[in-house]
This record gives sequence, C-alpha cells and structure tokens, in this order.
Amino acid sequence: MFVNLEHLGLAVQDLQSATELYTKLLGVAPYKHEHVPSEAVDTVFFRVGGAKVELLAGTSPDSAITKYLSKKGEGIHHVAFEVADIRAEMLRLREEGFVLLNDEPKLGADNKLVCFVHPKSAAGVLVELCQEILKP
Repeated sequence: MFVNLEHLGLAVQDLQSATELYTKLLGVAPYKHEHVPSEAVDTVFFRVGGAKVELLAGTSPDSAITKYLSKKGEGIHHVAFEVADIRAEMLRLREEGFVLLNDEPKLGADNKLVCFVHPKSAAGVLVELCQEILKP
C-alpha cells in the first residue's frame, strides 16, 4: 500500500551550487548529505512540509544520473512514494502489469529500501518505492 509522497528527486549537474540555490529557494538548510555507492550518486535532502526534496548528482560516467543529465538535462528525475511493505507492493505492481527496474529492493539513500518502476509503464514518470529500514 502506498502511504505517502516521500520525495521528489531532482537531477543536478553541480550539487554544491544546487544545494545553495535550494537552500535559498526553500528557506531551509538540507538535513542530510549522503553518498550512495550502489547508484554512484551524491544526494542532498531537504524537508518541505511532510515530504522531501532530494538533489542527485552522478559521481561517475556510468551513473544513471550522469546519463540522465546528458540526455535530458537538469530537472525532475523521479517521484518517490513511501510504501508499507516494499516486497508486497512490488508483487502487486508486477501483477498489475507494471515493469520494475529491480528484481529485489536495494539499499538507497536516507535509510531506505528502494525499487523503481520503469517510466514506460508509468506514463513517462520514473516512480520510486521507498520503505524505511527499521533500526534494531
């Protein structure tokens, strides 16, 4: 079950400049900077009401974000939704005919398990499913 809008992911060329820009725009400082090796990205998160804004910058030429930026430029990369049970939601979406980019959830930024829905099966939007990893 989808629980909440978790965040909007914005692809940026220069993370430092974008962080300064969004700090001014949103009127708040980011609460987290994180490197995600599995995705070859650096991220910065801002809290905005009940949701978040995530800035993403690729750290290698093979990064999906670097490739995205070379094709489409800066802007909205994905919309992420919090889910109660990511594996159950993945199964439900497959049964509904959606194409998932992951066979299993993987470790993402901000202490989350994540999975992506292919944009071709979601009206051109890359959708991310997120489930908080419970700490012992």
